Amino acid sequence: MILVIFAMSCKKDSNINNTDETANLTLVKTITNGTHNINLYTENGKLQVGYNKIFLQLKNADGSLIDNAQVSWRPLMHMMSMQHACPYSTIGKAAGKTALYEGYLVFQMAGNANEYWELNFDYTIGSTAYSANTKIEVAEAAKRNLVSFVGTDNFRYIIAMVAPKNPKVATNDMQAMVFKMQDMLTFPIVDGYTLKIDPRMPGMGNHGSPNNVHLTQSGADKTYYGKLSLTMTGYWKINLQLANAIGAIVKGEEITSTHESSSIYFEVEF
Repeated sequence: MILVIFAMSCKKDSNINNTDETANLTLVKTITNGTHNINLYTENGKLQVGYNKIFLQLKNADGSLIDNAQVSWRPLMHMMSMQHACPYSTIGKAAGKTALYEGYLVFQMAGNANEYWELNFDYTIGSTAYSANTKIEVAEAAKRNLVSFVGTDNFRYIIAMVAPKNPKVATNDMQAMVFKMQDMLTFPIVDGYTLKIDPRMPGMGNHGSPNNVHLTQSGADKTYYGKLSLTMTGYWKINLQLANAIGAIVKGEEITSTHESSSIYFEVEF
């Protein structure tokens, strides 16, 4: 019986360590605290302003994967005169994976020579607690994929575009997340609002497109979902209006013949 249990245990460990659960991901950085390594991955190997889906693996010093950790993180921006966090998720196991964890971070700004982001990890394995931290590089996004503003209710909001990541001439599935700043370290998700969209092509007479669907919340992930119609390739400005739960506009303006752009918008170019 002992031999059978030992053989089963070895087989399980072998499967964990021989399965490449990061095959379609690119390493961003490895963080070490002398006991474990934490490998951070994204699809493109970068962190940038806006929404970032991040995957991570924990490894022992011998390179073996850890599949039973409870992990949390705390992003912190060190500025010349202050510190603040950003919207971020909890960390859990990636769907269908054995030793790959996932979460998201929504950075409002890039770092520079004097100001930088720090990422702090706390995790437990069994009953033992560990921690690790590192500076991380956050770059500017190529196009505007995040807006931060003070609404008519005097609250600061952050709206981040999640999808489409690869837009095409079609009616694209669109996703965004809406956060409200509670304090410098806390950014809860906003529930029950509507994110109205009006995509326009400024270089083509500011024409719009048909069949767009405003974004509303759906599902347990509290993401906002809608439809974005793009009728040709080129540069698009996705004009936004954020409406609260009773339909009052918190920020953003309707597009008319005399008002060609909202004060809050995303950009797409393909």
